[in-house]
This record gives sequence, structure tokens and C-alpha cells, in this order.
Amino acid sequence: MMIRAYEKDVSWQAAVWALAVHLLLLAALLLSFNWKATPPLLNVAEVELWDVLPQSEPPVPAPLAEEPPPPAVKEATPLPPEKVEAEPVKTPEVDIALEKKRQALEQKKVAEQIKKDLALAQKKQLAALQAEARKEEMQNSDKLLKQSKANETLKKLQQEALTEEKAMADQSAASAKSAASAGVLDEYRARIQAKIRGNVNKTLCATANPELKFDIALLPTGEMAGLPRLLKSSGNKACDEAVERAIMASQPLPVPMDGLAFAQFRNLKLTFRPND
Repeated sequence: MMIRAYEKDVSWQAAVWALAVHLLLLAALLLSFNWKATPPLLNVAEVELWDVLPQSEPPVPAPLAEEPPPPAVKEATPLPPEKVEAEPVKTPEVDIALEKKRQALEQKKVAEQIKKDLALAQKKQLAALQAEARKEEMQNSDKLLKQSKANETLKKLQQEALTEEKAMADQSAASAKSAASAGVLDEYRARIQAKIRGNVNKTLCATANPELKFDIALLPTGEMAGLPRLLKSSGNKACDEAVERAIMASQPLPVPMDGLAFAQFRNLKLTFRPND
């Protein structure tokens, strides 16, 4: 039960007056106890007790001694009348206003609770949406990573295919070039042999069909970078010397202008059959 503000003051005043009245009553009791503490002067008489009263005239009672007058009792100071404030009469208008205020407070509490519940639900919904967004982002990231790996693998395969294709093309070009170089080598080898053979004194190599082998080093100009070196003799010294002189006299020898093809003629091994 709620105590109103104006009722608190009345309650305190009533409590003070009640305490004062009790204190006065306690003082009066103490004074009365002190008065009764003085024992009165009494006459002591002996009395005989009978089980059955005799059927005789009752005895004449002895005259009683006069009792001393009782001490004067001090009159208690009259207590002031307790002042009690009348409780204000409640009017229906006050009750209606209080009831409306109470209802307004309850409605406010209900509205605040609804607001809190709504805010909590919104937070939960937002957290769920954020979790779903993060999950979707992770899934998209995984897809992008897989796609990136697939693209890298495809690119690597394409690069390997291009490298292999280029290697095959280079090999084909090298083979074609090697074939061309071989053809050029054979062509210039034949031309060199023909020029040297035309300068050989065949009368010195008239016996049978001799075969000689020489190693010669050529310069890009067709000149020899030193003397020819005999690798295989014909068995006829005069024939060997005749061929050597023919090689020296045939300078400059025909050599290819292409540097790559000329590399095959730097150290050239020639086989001669002067009588062919």
C-alpha cells in the first residue's frame, strides 16, 4: 500500500503525540507504585475456623479499630488532548486523476517494452542478414578462386601448347635449314673439289686410282688459314705433293656467303680422287 506525501506528515505528528501520551502514563504508574510501597497499619486478629457453623446466636463482633486515613493521592496532571489531524477527504476527481496517471505510466511501460522488443528483433534480423551476406560473399570468393585457378590452369596449358608448337616449328625450321645447309655444304664441297682437281698434275697420279684426304682451314674470303694437312696418303709421294700444290693454287676457294653455312667450312675435310 503506497503512503501519499501529505499522509507522511500526519503520520509523524500522530507518532509524536502517541509517544508523549505513553511517557505521561508511564510517569503516573511510577508515582502510584511509590505510594503503594508504604504498607498500611493493620490489626492482626486470630480467627478460628469451623467445619459446621453452630446453631447458636452469632457472636457480637468486636468493635474494629479505626483505620488511619489513606495518604492523599497526588492527582495526575491531565494530559492535553491528542491533536489528530483529520484525514483529507478524497474526492472522486483526485482518484480519477491518479488512476489516469497510473494507466498512463502502465501504457508508457508497455510502449517502452514493445519498443525494446522491436529493437531486439531488428538487431537479430540485421545480424542474420549480415551473416547471410558474409556467407554469400565467402561462396562468391570461393567461386572466384576456383575460376581463377581454372583460368590459370587453362592459360598454363595454352602456354605449354604454344611452347610445344613453337618448339616443333623451330625443330621443323631447323630441320629444313639443316637440310638446306647440307645441300649448300654438298654443293660448295663439290665446287671446291672440282676447282682443285682442275689444278692437279694428273701425270704424277697416273697409277691406278689413288685416293687422298686433306684437312684445310678456310677463311670467309676463301683463303686458307694455313697449309693443308694430309690425313690419308695415296702411297705416291709425288701425287700427294701434286694435290697439295693444286690446293694452294686454287685459292681463293668458293665458300658460301651465309655465315651459318660457312661455319661448316672452317675446318673442311676433303677426299680427292685425281683421276675421276
